[in-house]
Amino acid sequence: MAGKGIIEMSLRELKRLKVIQEAIDKHITQNAAGMMIGLSERQVRRLVKAVRAEGDGGIIHKYRGRPSNRRIPEKIKARAIALYKRKYPDFGPTLASEKLSEDGITLSAECLRRWLIEASIWQKRRKRSEHRRWRERKECFGQMVQMDGSHHDWLEGRGPELVLMGYIDDATNTIFARFYDYEGTIPAMDSFSRYIRKYGLPQSVYLDRHTTYKSTRKLTVSEYAQGLSAPLSQFERALKELGVEIIHAYSPQAKGRVERLFGVLQDRLVKEMRLRGTKTKEEANEVIEEYLPGHNRKFRTAAVNSADMHTRLPKYFNLSRILCKKTERTIKGDNTVALDGRLFQIEENVPAKKVILEERLDGSLHIMAGDIGLKYKEIAERPKPDKTIVDRRVWNRPPIPAKNHPWRRDDDWSKHPKRRIYPY
Repeated sequence: MAGKGIIEMSLRELKRLKVIQEAIDKHITQNAAGMMIGLSERQVRRLVKAVRAEGDGGIIHKYRGRPSNRRIPEKIKARAIALYKRKYPDFGPTLASEKLSEDGITLSAECLRRWLIEASIWQKRRKRSEHRRWRERKECFGQMVQMDGSHHDWLEGRGPELVLMGYIDDATNTIFARFYDYEGTIPAMDSFSRYIRKYGLPQSVYLDRHTTYKSTRKLTVSEYAQGLSAPLSQFERALKELGVEIIHAYSPQAKGRVERLFGVLQDRLVKEMRLRGTKTKEEANEVIEEYLPGHNRKFRTAAVNSADMHTRLPKYFNLSRILCKKTERTIKGDNTVALDGRLFQIEENVPAKKVILEERLDGSLHIMAGDIGLKYKEIAERPKPDKTIVDRRVWNRPPIPAKNHPWRRDDDWSKHPKRRIYPY
C-alpha cells in the first residue's frame, strides 16, 4: 500500500486483476481465466471472491508489507553483527558465515551480506576481469598439476616472512600446499616429494618461468654434445628423470587456477592462522595440514573422467636420489673434490675421473660414482704452507738483466761489437 486509498500493484497483479474482472463480468469463464494467468480454477474462484468483497485490493497478497513468519529474531541479528565487528571485522560474508556457525549462529552468506550492507559495514563489490580465451580442464585427476610459490605476509607480522608452495589439480581443484622460508630448488623438490607421497606422480606440471623452474644460463659443451636445446635447472632435471612433462607458462593468467587459489588462501588461511595465533613456520604447517581436507571437500569438483592418472611409486624406489641437487666434479690428483668452497677427501680408490655430488633434501651430502656411494671426509681446514722451508727453485731462476743492459736499450743492434751479422 502506497498510502490511504491508494493501491500499488505490480504489473503481474494488474494483469491478473484485468483477467479476474473479465471473469466477474462473465466475459470469460473462470476455467479460461485460470489458463490465461496460470492458476487452477479453484484459485481463480478464490480471487473472484476476494475482489468482489474487497475491490481491487483483493488481488494483493495479505502478507505484503508484513515481516515473514520465518524471519530470524532481532536478537540473533544484533548478536551476529556485534560478533562480526568484534571478531571478524575484515572477513568476507561467506567466510564470516562459516565462522559464525562455529560460534553457534547459523546463517546463510547472503543473509549475513544483506545485514552487513544494511548496517553500512560491507559494500557491494562487482568483479570485472579482462576477457580471455577459456581453456578446458583436463579430463582426469593427476593429468596436470599447476604449481607455484606465493610470497605474502602470511603471519601478518607475528612471525617471519614465508612462501607457500601450492599445487592444484587442473581437473578437480584438489590442492596441496606447504610453507617454506623461500622459493627455491630445495623447497620445490621437498614440496613435490610430499605431493608424490600423498597422491602419486602426476603426468605433467604447469609452472612459470621462475629461475627455480627454468634455467637462464647458457648451454655447456657437454650439454650441447648431449643434444640439449636448452639448459635444465635442477628441478627440471629431476622431473625429467621422473618422466614428468614440464609446461612453462608465459603469463600469470595462463596458470590462473593456482593464482586464484592463492587469492583464496590469502583470505581464508591468513584469517584462520590469525584466529589460532600462529607465529612460526612449524605452526603454520600444522594449521595448513588441518585446513586442506576441509578446503578440498568444499571446493573439489568432479572430473570428466573418474580415472586417477597419478603413478604410485613402489617402496623400493629411491626418490631421494632424484629429488636432490646434483653437481658433477672432477677428482683432483690428491683424491679430493670441491663444492661451494668446501673440500672433501675421498677415502677410497675411484676408477672414474668424475663423480656426482648429491645434496639430499635432508641436508646430507653423498658422493656417487655411478650407483656406488663413496666414503669421504670433509677437510675442515686446508694445511698452511711452512714458511721455514726455503724454496730452492729461486736459485735456479735466470738473473734479471740490469736497467742499463743492452737488451733494455733501444740501440742499433747491427752496430753492437759482439753481434755477428750472418750473411744471407
